[in-house]
Amino acid sequence: MTNYRFSVVIERDENGYYAYCPELQGCYTQGDTYEQALANIKDAIRLHVEDRVESGEEIPQAESISLTSLEMVV
Repeated sequence: MTNYRFSVVIERDENGYYAYCPELQGCYTQGDTYEQALANIKDAIRLHVEDRVESGEEIPQAESISLTSLEMVV
């Protein structure tokens, strides 16, 4: 087994929580609670990585992650 580290973004909106993994294009999910969205994205990442490994595809890893917040008046 190989240990991987992925970034995960979880956003709240009026319908609950939306989670995605920027390194794995198309790997996203949702949940009614933060905890549910986190559990769901863990499952989605695991399935995504298992599929890529079985297919012999490379597993993308981020070299550096930067998160910032901007406040703008338009």
